[in-house]
Amino acid sequence: MQDIKPILTSAEDSMEATVLFLDEALAHIRAGKANPRILDGVKVEYYGSNVPIANVASITTPDAKTITIQPWEKGLISIIEKAILNSDIGITPMNNGETIRLGIPPLTEDRRRQLAKQSKAECEDAKISIRNARRDAIEHFKKLMKEGLPEDVEKDAEVSIQKIHDKFIKRIEDLYVAKEKEIMTV
Repeated sequence: MQDIKPILTSAEDSMEATVLFLDEALAHIRAGKANPRILDGVKVEYYGSNVPIANVASITTPDAKTITIQPWEKGLISIIEKAILNSDIGITPMNNGETIRLGIPPLTEDRRRQLAKQSKAECEDAKISIRNARRDAIEHFKKLMKEGLPEDVEKDAEVSIQKIHDKFIKRIEDLYVAKEKEIMTV
């Protein structure tokens, strides 16, 4: 008789990875206040390889509407500035020769709604991924049942995977509520 524990563990690991990915995706959605993580996707050319800005400069938020980038080498200022301009974050950098400042503009009501809708779409994609992990585990249980797994064990396994599924769906909904609140707060 096969053990169902590895299947449950694998499904839970997959669901955990989905939630972590969602958290990362939501962090890159600009919410009207300074968050250094919006720069995570911006890469700069540094000694022949593309690296995140955080690897070549210190990024700070002196106030809620400003991000300051202090490159470790002065020659990188123009490269970082060009990378930010070419990225999709939509903020024009200002530099004073030593640091780059990004002024986070206030979001319009339409833009807030659009960002909330984008956040909801990311959360829905994550929920689909969670459901797929549950479905795969249940299919695996049914296959094991054909190979001799008792029906009551299979039913218990389905209940267990449903509880795990519900826990992760709740976490996704909590992440969405928090992000929507952050976006819609003026």
